[in-house]
Amino acid sequence: MNIKKVQKRLDIRFGGNVHIADTGYSFRLTGTVDTWNQVVEAGLMCAKSGSKKHIVNDITVPGLEKPCVIQPKISDAALEGRRPDVLVIGGGVVGCAIARELTKEKMEILLIDKEYDVALHASSRNDGMVHPGIDIRPGLLKKKMNNLGNALYDKVCKELDVPFVRSGQFLCFKKISYLPLLILTIPYWNLTAAGKAHVITGKTLRRLEPGISPEAKCALYFDGAGTVCPYGLTIAFAENAVDNGAEIALNTAVSKMEVKDGRIKSVSTNRGTIYPKIVVNAAGVFAEDIAQMAGDRFFSIHPRKGTNAILDKKARRHIKTIYTLMGTQSKSGHTKGGGIVGTVDGNVLVGPDAAETIEKEDFATHKESIESTFEKHSHAGQWLTTGDIITYFTGIRAATYEEDFIIEKGRLTDNIVHAAGIQSPGLTAAPAIGLQVESLVTELLGEKNKNPKFNPIRKAIIRPKELTDEERANLIKENPDYGQIVCRCEEVSKGEVLDAMRRSLPCDTVDGIKRRVRPGMGRCQGSFCGQQVIRLIAEEKQIPLMQVRKGYPGSEILFGEKGGSREFL
Repeated sequence: MNIKKVQKRLDIRFGGNVHIADTGYSFRLTGTVDTWNQVVEAGLMCAKSGSKKHIVNDITVPGLEKPCVIQPKISDAALEGRRPDVLVIGGGVVGCAIARELTKEKMEILLIDKEYDVALHASSRNDGMVHPGIDIRPGLLKKKMNNLGNALYDKVCKELDVPFVRSGQFLCFKKISYLPLLILTIPYWNLTAAGKAHVITGKTLRRLEPGISPEAKCALYFDGAGTVCPYGLTIAFAENAVDNGAEIALNTAVSKMEVKDGRIKSVSTNRGTIYPKIVVNAAGVFAEDIAQMAGDRFFSIHPRKGTNAILDKKARRHIKTIYTLMGTQSKSGHTKGGGIVGTVDGNVLVGPDAAETIEKEDFATHKESIESTFEKHSHAGQWLTTGDIITYFTGIRAATYEEDFIIEKGRLTDNIVHAAGIQSPGLTAAPAIGLQVESLVTELLGEKNKNPKFNPIRKAIIRPKELTDEERANLIKENPDYGQIVCRCEEVSKGEVLDAMRRSLPCDTVDGIKRRVRPGMGRCQGSFCGQQVIRLIAEEKQIPLMQVRKGYPGSEILFGEKGGSREFL
């Protein structure tokens, strides 16, 4: 980077209020601007895609304070004095994939997350698409990880008993005149994408996907694309890690680290001080904060917000795969622009959009986001209607200014490994990131001893609705709980709800059970089954009904007993 030229551009744009300096291991930005978007703009102006010398952005906005991290309400000494070989910070799909991969070695592994469950941030707030990598520039680390991860999905999902469908993806075009050009690009796609590319013309396109808009005249079809339940996969990684000896401590937030002579000596949390040999930073949008505590901050994260809508299962008749119409994508160079996705659970997902935000935990949804997303994608699927929306959600992506993943050992601190900047396609890349981090960790430990008891197989909770009539009858005969339906929309039985609370990574909240076996995921969004789930939690955990939470501490659903009665059903 030519610092003088970059500084000149910054002076022109920001009137001399922003400065860049070469620290030797990064480029640091300082100064003041008027808005958060200008902070991000300055960072992007200076960054080079894929550069290993990252932007550290310390520009401030007078009067604008960064929101404080939401902390767990628990404070105890449950982890005091623990000395794991590896401390993994972050319970998203990447952190849980890493923990599971590390259990293949003989070592003590502790994974901590500040939330009450795994997969509560980006790992449950994305479209569940397993990307073929067509919109990632060759040469980027995330391109390599995406393609390697994509290739591992069939094996990993089979081992973990997680539903995965290679549905394929259609990238549609409005003009038939593009056809010769698309044909010429096939060798490139076959060389750089996961899976194979195919050119599809109008009649064949509409036979394969009748719901695609007549505006689409031809398409590229990428057979390597697929869909998975992102939080389901994360939970499966976590359970298999625990089954193989890892420990997961939730409601555990890092407050500071003691670093001496270039090594992390201790990690202080709200549940005690931990003394790990190696720390793995898989903290998502908080990865920069963890790096700073570790004395190894050489990158910055600028959170990027995206909103998706989920449609009723009746909309699934319009789509079999994943499709997008080119020419209706977002003009931003830092978002894929979203698409229409037929999910593995039978719903349809539309989105996301993209907007920079200073808030790392702002999951609010806004009417404007849904309206703009639907307007954009209605060109691809003219059948789209907001009347089919059953819910929507917002996720925050952990983007670096270089728009690439960071998977490497510390630069200033010896005993840390970073898995940072993992935005889309982080879900696709997670199995490969797990392998890469495991290799780095064993290198730092200086030993590699296979765990002879490692078992890659994890069995999912039985889903009676997926069984044959005979199999279901036999199951109910053996255990009548599987014949008592709790959620009519999703056909979830009492037996499945109880199973969710009895796994190796147990849960005791309404939303935790919802993510595992889907009561409340249907059209009514829990209006009918919610109270039954509350009662089952109270009975199983032997707690009062008023202590049953929707999710986070403080989200208790019931606030009293009508007329002195404990009955509410």
